[in-house]
Amino acid sequence: MKKILKYLGLPVFMAGLVWSCSDLDVPITTQLTPEVFPQNSTQYIQTTGPVYAAFRGEFSFAWWWSQSLSTDEAILPARGGNWFDNRNYIAMHFHDWNADNGIIGSLWDWSSKVIGTSNQAISILRQTMPEGADKKTLISELKTMRAISYFMLMDSYGDVPLDTLYGDFTSHAKTPRAEVFNFIEKELKSAVPNLNPASGVATYGRPNKQTANAMLAKLYLNANIYTGTARYNECIAACDEVINSGLYAVEPRASYLQMFYPTNGPTMKEFIFAVPYDPAAVTVGYNGQMYHARYDVPRSERAKFGLSFTPSAPRSTLPEFYAYFNDPNDIRNRQWLTGLQFMNDGVTPVTVTTTKKGYDQFYTGSDGGAAYTYQVNLTPDIIPRQSVPLFDLGNDEIAWNMGYRNIKFYPDATSTNRNQKNDVPFLRYSDVLLMKAESILRGGAATLGQSSDALVNMVRSNRTTSAALNGVTLEDLYKERSREFAWEAWHRNDMIRFGKYEGSWGYKTNTDTYRRVFPIPTNAMVLNPALTQNDGY
Repeated sequence: MKKILKYLGLPVFMAGLVWSCSDLDVPITTQLTPEVFPQNSTQYIQTTGPVYAAFRGEFSFAWWWSQSLSTDEAILPARGGNWFDNRNYIAMHFHDWNADNGIIGSLWDWSSKVIGTSNQAISILRQTMPEGADKKTLISELKTMRAISYFMLMDSYGDVPLDTLYGDFTSHAKTPRAEVFNFIEKELKSAVPNLNPASGVATYGRPNKQTANAMLAKLYLNANIYTGTARYNECIAACDEVINSGLYAVEPRASYLQMFYPTNGPTMKEFIFAVPYDPAAVTVGYNGQMYHARYDVPRSERAKFGLSFTPSAPRSTLPEFYAYFNDPNDIRNRQWLTGLQFMNDGVTPVTVTTTKKGYDQFYTGSDGGAAYTYQVNLTPDIIPRQSVPLFDLGNDEIAWNMGYRNIKFYPDATSTNRNQKNDVPFLRYSDVLLMKAESILRGGAATLGQSSDALVNMVRSNRTTSAALNGVTLEDLYKERSREFAWEAWHRNDMIRFGKYEGSWGYKTNTDTYRRVFPIPTNAMVLNPALTQNDGY
């Protein structure tokens, strides 16, 4: 999205907000203290800025890597030694990660940082902001952000420490997952009455009333996993709150892909909560960038997408996941780059000129240095031709063309660096409809005259011209979710709930059920001696 600061009102210099410093010779009026800052309505909003900056930080990195690479949705192998990175990425595919995995460590650090920053901002506003509706709304927004972050932490690691007091630096032991669930539920339910009921520009990038309701639906949908007790009727009731608000609609087939373009934003009818990005926004202390094109566009297609940089495209999907996209009339098929590649006119081939040896490093002919021009052809299979132990596909054109690529978050040709301005949705209206459908299929009571078939077809009718589904099963719904939310970092959550996370795909055969949660990172246990490692690790 363009001009993130315009909608959030979050000056990035506030990301380093602190109460005071240690130089006692500096007049107190130059410090960020309650007596000096914040003092007015604009500054109160600015005080919340670091929370959103922190949340944006690793949302498209650690969150995406952990939730997608650990499933059949995506894989990131090495190519010619590139992207091996201490085996961090490919370990996610094999389900043989350990407590020192960099992705798992970054996910913990990021979630904890958002929670700590939320605690700080809540503390500041409680002490400085006058009582009233505005104060309740701002604090409820921050509590919702904290609850979302705790959901991510709890979903990923199971039992996690509960810490809501700013300035408390004592070690906290892990709290049982069910108790963390109860905390998140209580925080969201108490926030709902105070959150802004509006959608659109007024609340874009910040949680409104329906953000909390949609998040409650996510919580209840997975309650059986988190607590051992199903809460499907509560999930349906939370979904109905969103549906009855009348604020959202399923984007029609013609604009489905546009939801994820660099021009997206608060006009998107499905976005309940999205994370805004702006390549011009530089946030101190956080990543806050969105690099999908860098990771997903083949390096041979820089000119096709008008990019100012050469993408590396290390990640792709697996044939098992792409098999869900088997309806030729489905607009969602167009988020993929597959097979022979053409420029945007659909006629001119995308070609690469190299050498015979550069095309195939295993070429044995005497003319390996001879020029060779070929049309780029993306193939579905991922084959470690150079090294099986290092899972290296090779250092040639064949290797770089392995795997179908996803360009759902369409490349941003206006960016002068690798960063994109596509906003990334976290909660969408189509998800609410499919969560309700799933809850009904799992035993919840239908409401509003909406059957599971009707709810699923409300989404499908805006995606494909093929006939509606009848007698929708849980397996049908799983496949529909796979198509609808590809590359949106919900697939791990879905696979666990549908009992598919211990399955085999690609080269992964590990069936350990304890890997439904990640290990507590080694660094976290060093910093907090009260932590104990999760079972199995």
